[in-house]
Amino acid sequence: MASSKNGPSFDFKELDQEGMESLEAIASAPNLNQWMYETISKNLKGHTLEIGSGIGNISSQFTANHRKIFLTDIRKNYCNYLRREFRNNDSVLGIEELDIVHSEFDTIYKDKLGSFDGVFALNVIEHIEDDQLAIHNCKKLLKPGGKLVILVPAYQLLYNQFDKGLMHYRRYNRSTLKALFNKEDLKIERAQYFNFVGIFGWFFSGTILRKQIIPTGQMKIYNALVPIFKIIDKVLRNNIGLSVFVEGVKEK
Repeated sequence: MASSKNGPSFDFKELDQEGMESLEAIASAPNLNQWMYETISKNLKGHTLEIGSGIGNISSQFTANHRKIFLTDIRKNYCNYLRREFRNNDSVLGIEELDIVHSEFDTIYKDKLGSFDGVFALNVIEHIEDDQLAIHNCKKLLKPGGKLVILVPAYQLLYNQFDKGLMHYRRYNRSTLKALFNKEDLKIERAQYFNFVGIFGWFFSGTILRKQIIPTGQMKIYNALVPIFKIIDKVLRNNIGLSVFVEGVKEK
């Protein structure tokens, strides 16, 4: 068990009903998943590893575009789900359980060290108490010149019942996420916010209504309006949003 001043005590390896239901709700918003994929993946080339694949919401965007990807998750039930979902898919390099902060990371995953052109983790690092160690180990998986992309929830002020239900330790801003990259000598190439309009739905449902699971109905409505929300993000030049992401390069 672990504890935090911001989030509840939990063991992230436990099966989480809230997490599964939220992932299923997000699966009902394909326009959002495509938008996120287009945003985070445009500079990822070659063989890519995903940390925390969940039920494959973003993984399926990679495979639909015939891009080589290795899927991982810390939970066995998610990995089993992914094996069923992506069986015989030529774009999937493999599916394995992976704990990015394992105490024996270098030994357990030695066959993967320095193996990938890209590594990404979307809405994962906020679940990990030692987020610096997570970034440190992500870097180990990259080849020299490889790229790391991390996307996390933005603004601690927005921490609410959703965050508690999803077992988040914290939320970030551009500066705090960049600091994790800088400590690992990762050269930052992009750092921006994502999904401005999502702030309002998150605040209303999670803070005012105090829900712990993302409503599927809300996601379906949001999904229909994604083309408008993409324009709003461009107008705001990605300077504010529900999420923040950073892309960095391992130079050596």
